[in-house]
Amino acid sequence: MLPILHAIQAKLGYVPYAAVEPVAKVLNLSRAEVHGVISFYHLFRTEPAGDRTLYVCRAEACQSMGARELEAHAKERLGIDFHETTADGRISLEPIYCLGNCACSPAVMIDTEVHGRVDAARLDELLAES
Repeated sequence: MLPILHAIQAKLGYVPYAAVEPVAKVLNLSRAEVHGVISFYHLFRTEPAGDRTLYVCRAEACQSMGARELEAHAKERLGIDFHETTADGRISLEPIYCLGNCACSPAVMIDTEVHGRVDAARLDELLAES
């Protein structure tokens, strides 16, 4: 199932609800089983993503170094919550649980580029560059 879901997301940018039933039929599974996999894995999206995706690390090391404040700043600056996209479609905001950059906490990732020791001012700079 995972390769099929990844292929759908690669082509469309997300896995639409309308894809659940055909995938279930092809694999002889229930819709609930397919939906369970989609909702379990954080990197599957059920709605189109923005042009860029900002991931804020929520692991303990980052939280101990100010990630909660950074998360609040990102939400306020973008005017969205986790799993949402800005009205202009530019940026999606997603939580992530460990970027492997614990020594440089708090960390964020924009698309596939990891940034460490990010505070509110640095996040604003990174978003301005995006």
